[in-house]
Amino acid sequence: MLSVLSYGRLVARAVIGGLSQTDSRDYSLVTASFGFGKDFRKGILKKGMCYGDDACFIARHRSADVLGVADGVGGWRDYGVDPSQFSGTLMRTCERLVKEGRFVPSNPVGILTTSYYELLQNKVPLLGSSTACIVVLDRQSHRLHTANLGDSGFLVVRGGEVVHRSDEQQHYFNTPFQLSIAPPEAEGSVLSDSPEAADSSSFDVQLGDIILTATDGLFDNMPDYMILQELKKLKNTNYESIQQTAKSIAEQAHILAYDPNYMSPFAQFACDNGLNVRGGKPDDITVLLSIVAEYTD
Repeated sequence: MLSVLSYGRLVARAVIGGLSQTDSRDYSLVTASFGFGKDFRKGILKKGMCYGDDACFIARHRSADVLGVADGVGGWRDYGVDPSQFSGTLMRTCERLVKEGRFVPSNPVGILTTSYYELLQNKVPLLGSSTACIVVLDRQSHRLHTANLGDSGFLVVRGGEVVHRSDEQQHYFNTPFQLSIAPPEAEGSVLSDSPEAADSSSFDVQLGDIILTATDGLFDNMPDYMILQELKKLKNTNYESIQQTAKSIAEQAHILAYDPNYMSPFAQFACDNGLNVRGGKPDDITVLLSIVAEYTD
């Protein structure tokens, strides 16, 4: 029988042994972007990090890597409003907050909330609506913290399988949750959700994990198995390889979006809602492709 003292030594050795195996390295994200505005035939960035009415940002801070995508609601164009103004301003505001250190890595909803309320108080009039997805990697804890409002989203891929993903938020078919700023006379009649309604999650990542963050232009046109096939082409963690794979994924989605005979995920979802729809869904496409790597200054 072990004495209490001997047992205590064994426990101490086990605890110390466990701690010694903990990865003390800081992690970071190596991220590349690519996309298409639906009126363009090439990947073109306009007015900063915007593809069509989509917008995105990639920001680094000493404590975290942060990235985001937003999809401006195109219906505002019918009222003479450029939908990319809202999504672009929202993402630029998120980026500035991160670079200024005005955020907590474990609270990406806070980044979205602070940015949105800054837009509401902006002296320059801004109208529009947008979905949004924010992804934060805490360097030291190796945890991925996310906030997703609407039908943009992210996937975490490990060993060729999706191990974590965002949940899509829809009020009803093709009507995602969204942040909005409407003119005073239209308030109450324009769909507007609170940033606090964003779905949030935390997930422990490992070196080599792949994180794909994108607007619905990707997910409406490419099912998981196609995305995973493209990700198999990613052979190393250098930026050029990641950029090429992001480009390949966006191009494949763009081609499928204009195929009238393709049964896209969007068409399948429409059929599930009683609509007779076939083909891809022409839309702006934004892809941010990241790999979890060891942090280097």
